[in-house]
Amino acid sequence: MDETTRTQLEAAAFRGLVAHLRQRTDVQNIDLMNLAGFCRNCLSKWYLAAAEEEGVEMDYGRAREIVYGMTYDKWKRDYQQEANEDQKAAFEASKPLHAKISGHSKA
Repeated sequence: MDETTRTQLEAAAFRGLVAHLRQRTDVQNIDLMNLAGFCRNCLSKWYLAAAEEEGVEMDYGRAREIVYGMTYDKWKRDYQQEANEDQKAAFEASKPLHAKISGHSKA
C-alpha cells in the first residue's frame, strides 16, 4: 500500500471514530479512560499535536471542537455527568495505562 492510500484510510478511520463518539454522548470520558486509556480529550490532544507537527495553526479549544462537534463547554453542560466514586477509583487505578498524551500517566 502506498503512503497516500494509507494516509487516506487512516483519515477515514479517524473520521469514523469521531462520528461515532459524537453520536455516543451517553459514553462519558471517564468511562473511556477507565476502559481504553484514552478519551475525547486525548483524541483532541493527538489532533493538536499532529497539527503542530505539520505547522498548522491550532489551539486545544479548536481541536476539541473538531472532536466533540461543539465547544467543550457546551458538551460538558449538555452531556457530562458527575463521576461516581467507583468511576473515580477506577480512574486512579488505571492511570498507568492512560495514553501518555493525557498527562495522567507518568510512564
